[in-house]
Amino acid sequence: ITSPVAFDILPLKLHPFSQSTPTGLDCVGCQRRISAPVITDGALDKTALTDDVGSEEDLYEDFRSSNHRYGHAGGGGEQLAINELISDGSVVYAEALWDHVTMDDQELGFKAGDVIEVMDATNKEWWWGRILDSEGWFPASFVRLRVNQDEPMEDYPLKVEGGKEDDSRRFGMGQTTKDQMRTNVINEIISTERDYIKHLKDICEGYIKQCRKRADMFTEEQLKTIFGNIEDIYRCQKKFVKALEKKFNKDHPHLSEVGSCFLEYQTEFQIYSEYCNNHPNACMELSRLTKVNKYVYFFEACRLLQKMIDISLDGFLLTPVQKICKYPLQLAELLKYTNPQHRDFKDVEAALNAMKNVARLINERKRRLENIDKIAQWQSSIEDWEGEDVLVRSSELIYSGELAKISHPQAKSQQRMFFLFDHQLVCCKKDLLRRDILYYKSRINMDDMEILDVEDGKDKDFNISVKNAFKLHCRDTEEVHLFCAKKPEQKQRWLKAFENERRQVQLDQETGFSITEVQKKQAMLNASKQHHAGKPKAVTRPYYDFLMRQKHPTLPTTLPQQQVFMLAEPKRKPSNFWQNISRLTPFRK
Repeated sequence: ITSPVAFDILPLKLHPFSQSTPTGLDCVGCQRRISAPVITDGALDKTALTDDVGSEEDLYEDFRSSNHRYGHAGGGGEQLAINELISDGSVVYAEALWDHVTMDDQELGFKAGDVIEVMDATNKEWWWGRILDSEGWFPASFVRLRVNQDEPMEDYPLKVEGGKEDDSRRFGMGQTTKDQMRTNVINEIISTERDYIKHLKDICEGYIKQCRKRADMFTEEQLKTIFGNIEDIYRCQKKFVKALEKKFNKDHPHLSEVGSCFLEYQTEFQIYSEYCNNHPNACMELSRLTKVNKYVYFFEACRLLQKMIDISLDGFLLTPVQKICKYPLQLAELLKYTNPQHRDFKDVEAALNAMKNVARLINERKRRLENIDKIAQWQSSIEDWEGEDVLVRSSELIYSGELAKISHPQAKSQQRMFFLFDHQLVCCKKDLLRRDILYYKSRINMDDMEILDVEDGKDKDFNISVKNAFKLHCRDTEEVHLFCAKKPEQKQRWLKAFENERRQVQLDQETGFSITEVQKKQAMLNASKQHHAGKPKAVTRPYYDFLMRQKHPTLPTTLPQQQVFMLAEPKRKPSNFWQNISRLTPFRK
């Protein structure tokens, strides 16, 4: 490629589809909808959605029997273009929208903002990529394709001493090329914003408006659960895109000054937090409804009447979550091609920091929601569990490890496994023969405790000599718990972990973070089903997946555990979770 190239189409609209409306790939890489059995509810409601269009079922069946498709910029066409670039020897880069934390050595883990070289995009849901010397599968919906694909990896901002970017590399390219690069990014921001507004309008007018006409099918409470505050987001984005259009220089796009628009709307963008908080509830409600035929037909009829692209409702509802996480990546690329002398430079720089903060809060919540499933799985693997579930009070594992617990009155020492969550410390005992089995023993309420560092030597409270010790002291009851680590560094890690636990609790109170009762119950129910089901049967994959396995190690057979914004519960690989749970924490045992 000898001239600057930009992807002027939308980043790939990949998303988890419901089990009732699976998708596949046809021979040219385009998505196609495949019918699947759903639970019938008896007689279908034949009430017309609008005048002269027939029933939802008739419209759905007419669509299935026809070959008509509503074209769109994203989807299979872009996927085909990516593979053509790769096969021609071009290097294709993508940037991570979210963290992908994985315990599978065949998957590629990364953090939000990481740049990934896409090596194979043949599969719709999983791509093969590389970061430095690591290769593996990663979920395609977690990334955004870089706008200027022709720029070599070496030209990405470099870090030098002091953590600042190397300006000599950053601003070293020719001015004409740099202006073209900035034009590419500006055009992408404007075009994707217009497309996004179209999606929001389709949801509000194509789905919500029609749902409100059917009081026999939906209550206002259900609609609030499914669509959240997306109408507020639509109103906000309409004003935002008008502000962008005013700042857009059509004749010379690289001279556009759009940074101030992001700064002006940074406070209003916080409404996305409410939407993202509600999104898992929306997925569960949709999952429940789409087990009934008439709701499947109704939603499909809504899509067809609005002439929307071939994406299911849960896919459309994911776009606001993806959008708010994409802004920092777009602004980072815009800043990269903006000279310090440009009138937009300071505003873009400030806007990048502002949108990073917004996305960081949302990404953190997403990570926390992922963890509640893992915590529920962990609890289900513990034998002889007593009392309330961990999720009743906690949603984050802070640290875990083995300690000696010394108890009154005989000052008896017992080796135990401890798991520090926000608000509580859970104590377990290893099985004498099967060391991978844990038994529940007790728990400590951390809200009532203060941590005391104990010097090596004789302890006056327990009248014994201790080393690498610390105490938990209850302010109300004066109860004291004494613990000893094997090494000094392990003790320091525990002391640091207790500080982090209090900091996490305080942060949750300040930000209003909480897990809903519905999410807690669903996580425990999923864990219980998985625990009793044992090892799942192998999942049958289409033929093109078989071809992929000939080129790389086994293709992941599930949607990523980290993708919590999904309609249907994913099939997950069995694991003894307590063995891996320390990987979720800042420290290793």
